[in-house]
Amino acid sequence: MNDRTRADAVYAALLERQGERWVEPRVDRTRRALDLLGDPQRTYRVIHVTGTNGKTSTSRIIESIVRAHGLRTGLFTSPHLERFTERVMVDGEPIADAAIADAWEEIAPIVALVDAELEAKGEAALTFFELLTVLAFVAFADAPVDVAVVEVGMGGEWDSTNTADGDVAVIAPIDIDHADRLGSTIAEIARVKAGIIKQSAAVVSAQQDPAAAAVLTEAARRREATLATEGEQFGLLEQKLAVGGQLVTVRGLAGTYEELYLPLYGAHQGHNAALAIAAVESLIGGARQTLAGDVLADGLAGATSPGRLQLVGVAPTVLVDSAHNPHGARALVTALSDSFDFDEWGLVLGAFEDKDIAGIVGTLAPAAAHVFATAPESDRAADPDTVADLAEQAGTPVTVHHDLGQASEAARAWAAASERRAVIIAGSVVLAGEAVMLAAAEDWKAGYEA
Repeated sequence: MNDRTRADAVYAALLERQGERWVEPRVDRTRRALDLLGDPQRTYRVIHVTGTNGKTSTSRIIESIVRAHGLRTGLFTSPHLERFTERVMVDGEPIADAAIADAWEEIAPIVALVDAELEAKGEAALTFFELLTVLAFVAFADAPVDVAVVEVGMGGEWDSTNTADGDVAVIAPIDIDHADRLGSTIAEIARVKAGIIKQSAAVVSAQQDPAAAAVLTEAARRREATLATEGEQFGLLEQKLAVGGQLVTVRGLAGTYEELYLPLYGAHQGHNAALAIAAVESLIGGARQTLAGDVLADGLAGATSPGRLQLVGVAPTVLVDSAHNPHGARALVTALSDSFDFDEWGLVLGAFEDKDIAGIVGTLAPAAAHVFATAPESDRAADPDTVADLAEQAGTPVTVHHDLGQASEAARAWAAASERRAVIIAGSVVLAGEAVMLAAAEDWKAGYEA
């Protein structure tokens, strides 16, 4: 059996578990497995990232800056766009198939033991995400890494990643999402996310709704943690459009960094970069030491965020974005207006039925000249007709397409009729991943052929 086959077998075994969407507030089960494995998550420093939107991009920017400092990095994010090894990165690359397969063989006896303990108590076995977390933490220890940047799966307090003691807790913008699990108000959701703040840790937060800010302030006080907030202790001072991204000037915790190139589109990515810089300053030098300008420049210039305003096609221009809630949709609409010079956007839109579909469509559809309603490949996908009905209510012309291939073909043909038109594919991380793979398979960067 070759290494790729071994790694694929690991993913198949994970898929046999309770799915990612199945979440129970029980971090102690993951902690038990890690304890039996010798607590690998305590062998490296950790930057722990939570929030509603922007946490993946922020995590990736942080990792790139830390790596530019010559430190060996691990990056744990979710979900993946193409292959599950993207979720466990070592030194900026998806973990090697052999490494993830070896880590799985290492944890297998402990997994069997913990599963048996849970079964004896009448409880569910370790889940997909609990096991993936354990797998990542072991793989990082085996690498070994100096610093792991760990993105929360859902919430914070009882998320399986909260078995790691974050030296730095990073709080991206908090908004309503996963209300059925995290709470129906921003304050309730903030309380769950504040659970990643550890005793005496450094906390850096994006600018927050006042209700979330109050919760974070109190949580930091109780745990004797330092709290630095965007707009107060640090912030984005200036953004300028640049080819392939933007130039940002950031006031950090220890110094000001001028006109750094960030190869990502959208004002929100500039704010993510400011948050990332403050996080790295907190880790390196305890927020008292200015980051070396050339090292920081290299780190930002090397940052990527697949599936976030990612260019996947030209002639016509086609972008992919993972916006899957109203907050993300608002950021996307702003970015399309501020960062691109097109008169009309064709929107290929598909979403999950357990999301705020009305909020997503109601935000995105008015920014489009035509909506191509479709569905991601998932049992959780919303019916394209439902998406279409909501787009019609927003007053946007719409057509229905029952898979991404048909929808993207129609959208690209529509956009090819004018140089002032472009296409954005959005509404779901799964749909974004499908689009990235389809664009590569059909070579959309070679241009549209009727």
